[in-house]
Amino acid sequence: MVTSRSEALAEVWNALGGDAGDLDQVRISNEQPMYASHFALDSAAAATIGASALAAARVWYERTGRWQQAEIDARHASVAYRSERLLRAAGKPVGEQWHDVSGYYPTADGRYIHLHCNFPHFRGRTLEVLGAEENRDDIARACAQWNAFDLEEAVIAARSCAFMLRSRDEWHAHPQGEALATLPLLTITRHDDGSPPEPLPEAPASGDELPLSGVRVLDLTRVIAGPLCGRTLASYGAEVLRVGAEHLPLSRRLAADTSFGKRFAFLDLREAEGQERLSELAAGAGVVVQGYRPGTLAGRGYGFEAIRELRPGIVYLSLSAWSEAGPWSHRRGYDSLVQTASGIALEGGLRAGEEVRPLPAQALDHSVGYLAAAAVMTALARRAREGGSYEIRVSLAQTGRWFDALGRVDEPAERDPAVEDIGDLTAPMASDWGDLSYVLPAGVLSETPPRWTSPPPLPGADEAAWAA
Repeated sequence: MVTSRSEALAEVWNALGGDAGDLDQVRISNEQPMYASHFALDSAAAATIGASALAAARVWYERTGRWQQAEIDARHASVAYRSERLLRAAGKPVGEQWHDVSGYYPTADGRYIHLHCNFPHFRGRTLEVLGAEENRDDIARACAQWNAFDLEEAVIAARSCAFMLRSRDEWHAHPQGEALATLPLLTITRHDDGSPPEPLPEAPASGDELPLSGVRVLDLTRVIAGPLCGRTLASYGAEVLRVGAEHLPLSRRLAADTSFGKRFAFLDLREAEGQERLSELAAGAGVVVQGYRPGTLAGRGYGFEAIRELRPGIVYLSLSAWSEAGPWSHRRGYDSLVQTASGIALEGGLRAGEEVRPLPAQALDHSVGYLAAAAVMTALARRAREGGSYEIRVSLAQTGRWFDALGRVDEPAERDPAVEDIGDLTAPMASDWGDLSYVLPAGVLSETPPRWTSPPPLPGADEAAWAA
């Protein structure tokens, strides 16, 4: 039994603290199964993208006093969950998403472990633990000498990423799974610090007004979920400045797909100049979105409390892998690793007659990205009415628990959406990456449809400054 798209949207909207009556402003259409998976990817996509569109409509209401109708084409929403896989430059994928040696390996105790080796520093540390060369055969030989749990602990102790394949029951009985069971889907906390109600900024002089026109978003995130949050906010009109660092590795494909409508600058927070510039940017922002492990930015002086001192009335969103509760709160993690640890990858394999089968999209990343954007817009609407500063927390693992609880699809699609199936949902755009074909923003508003007005820049191509 699967939770319907409209029921899932109502769950998300309730978690955001939204008024149930607002759901009258959303219409979901074209509800066909799109994924060859028994997991409810289609429900998750329509619910999270629907929530972000409805939150944008609520912001528009705060700005203008009138509602817009949110139109959710469920087919489009599902396709958007594979945007990075469907992006093309001159007809070809933009780089690789996975390194050849990342993936699942059998261990001596008859189990499997997932090694996340996409970034060079993680790959090097993992190979050092294994004493293996950088090829799958040698890594498989080394993994076969370890018990899965012992290897998981050894790789994590080496400050890299690996998690053993667990069942759903094992995860629910695990201390981290038990900690997650006590948490809501996400939290939006208003801090009554004397900050007055803050109307939405005036639209740019061009007069091309969108729900988030004039809102400045400082995007301090990487990979998929956090950058997707910023990309979604950009599609509704926000000025989004993504700040990374030249010395930190990134995926070309993910950087291209998640940077539409943004500018992308580099700062080195190891240097005083970079620290000072980041403080100036934060002071000029309305929203900060950060995806570092809990405590990391706070330790550098850029946590919620510090930024609130710089910029009273800030909306500050923290995104993590395992949440800020439980024994794994400070561990590194990514979508595929949460799927591995929580039973999703194992169940997917069992249902398909295989040993391991991850989801056919980075559904936890995409769910979190759209949930985070909806939470930010919810907080902006509240700030306009109530004042205060807002602290938002969301995690892959919390979202994974919600996703798992959506139930299972009895009759999934025969195959997953591919490039040849979605021509009506894509558009061309020239860029420094090449001539792109990209999935259009889903979650359309009747008066101000979401759009990206600029192509994704190359990483570090822009100045670390707000527009004039």
